[in-house]
Amino acid sequence: MESLGEIFRLLKIQRILIRHGLDEIIFATHLFRPVRLLFYLLPWNWFGNRAKGTHAERIRRALEDLGPVFVKLGQLLSTRRDMLPEDIANELSRLQDNVPPFPGHVARRIIEDEFDKPISDLFGEFNETPTASASIAQVHAATMNDGRKVIVKVLRPDIEDIIKRDLGLLYFLARQAEHYSEDGRRLRPTNVVLELRKTLFNELDFMREAANACQFKRNFANSTRIHIPEIEWPLTSERVLVMERIDGIPLTDIASLKAANIDLKWLAETGVEIFFTQVFRDSFFHADMHPGNIFVAPSENGRHPIIQLVDFGIASSLSEFDQRYLAENFIAFLDKDYQRVAELHVESGWVPRGTRVDEFEAAIRTVCEPLFDRAIQQISFGNLLLRLFQTARQFGMVIMPQLLLLQKTLVNIEGMGRQLYPDLDIWKVARPQMERWMSERVGLRGLYRGTRKNIPHWLDRLPELPGKAIDLMERLRDGRIEFQTRSDDIQKLRLEIKQANKRTVMAIAGSTFILAAAIIYGLDGFSPLMFSGAPLLSWVFGIAGIGLLVFSSGD
Repeated sequence: MESLGEIFRLLKIQRILIRHGLDEIIFATHLFRPVRLLFYLLPWNWFGNRAKGTHAERIRRALEDLGPVFVKLGQLLSTRRDMLPEDIANELSRLQDNVPPFPGHVARRIIEDEFDKPISDLFGEFNETPTASASIAQVHAATMNDGRKVIVKVLRPDIEDIIKRDLGLLYFLARQAEHYSEDGRRLRPTNVVLELRKTLFNELDFMREAANACQFKRNFANSTRIHIPEIEWPLTSERVLVMERIDGIPLTDIASLKAANIDLKWLAETGVEIFFTQVFRDSFFHADMHPGNIFVAPSENGRHPIIQLVDFGIASSLSEFDQRYLAENFIAFLDKDYQRVAELHVESGWVPRGTRVDEFEAAIRTVCEPLFDRAIQQISFGNLLLRLFQTARQFGMVIMPQLLLLQKTLVNIEGMGRQLYPDLDIWKVARPQMERWMSERVGLRGLYRGTRKNIPHWLDRLPELPGKAIDLMERLRDGRIEFQTRSDDIQKLRLEIKQANKRTVMAIAGSTFILAAAIIYGLDGFSPLMFSGAPLLSWVFGIAGIGLLVFSSGD
């Protein structure tokens, strides 16, 4: 505790927990169980006016009363289904951060202070009555001086100080939990608070949200199925965001979608396809795709409608490692090849090297096989991924935050898709995306793609390669490569290497031929200096290289 204000805030938190009957939960924990008798001595427990509802419902209501930081904490924890009981995780996913708006004249003053101009110079019209209000910001409608309709998102006044104060309290409580509780040391709540801090401060910076929107707009620049609003960069800052105002039917308004003759099956399948395109093609996905952030604009010329996305404050990137994890595991699951799933985790280092594949395979089969005891279109990608995370966690796998965020978003996408079209087969829509990703990175197409991508780097280093190869072969021939070790096994290996100089030189030569073949093949059509026989020469070099490698592996 660093200040008197934090102490008063802690007392207020305690009062809210008591009002929602959560002191009962606190006294049931391992830390307070020895003094549980005190629970029955507290005056507010003598009367029959205890808060109603399940523990999960009371936790949700208490977090909503505690304010934006705790609402965001609950939303974050709802993605950690590998840590929480299912009933609490489900209830936390219902958390809403709708709060009373702050006065419109305050929003006007924030905008004018941010750009040092009167509002009349910035907009032709500005509506002080907000159209939406949340814990971090609220939204106003406006019109630009040239007539374009926009929305103005304004950060709540003093929200940074409130967030810093409550994050400090949460971190203090998390450290105490880790110090005094065995469960706390196992679950590491300080890591959750640090992750929450990163998420919140990202949402406080509207420049980041605007940049995310621009990235999505570039990624779908040639698409006729999705529209991303245009950002007004001259009127965007850390505290104010101005973007194009969209006009569409909310995805939650099923009746209006039907009245507009929108094909709900097409809409559901296209929404799923767009999400998996973000994941596997772009490696960058909208991580807050709940129904309130998706609108549909009916087509005027008989074509399919346009899906419109808003609110880009939460987005996440995936590495090629993450993409490979998802694609290979999902495809293996589709084939019910649990052994391959287990092997992938061990081979890739996702679980410790000493993990027994047969034990891991049995654990995966036990938790996942019940999911396949139904029609394929009824199986949930999100639940499957969650089961995999839960099982892998038991074997020592550390689940990265971006994968947990993906799992949460995937559950939202599935829920929306099946609300629109109950018979939606998500596997059928998603599998081509994963197989396309695999084909582009594995096999001949992957080799060609990697070759074209790395040609500039190889060409830069190519002049040095012959000298280095000759130097290495001479040192191998003369036995001048030394190994610094005291191990008897490595000493024997060094003697064997000296006796195998010939095979090693052949292997290096074979590799050099294959590299040369790849470069020539990649340069064909890429450089005007290549001659007509280049493809044939690349095949000759490739075959020669493979032959040398085969001979080098012989006795």
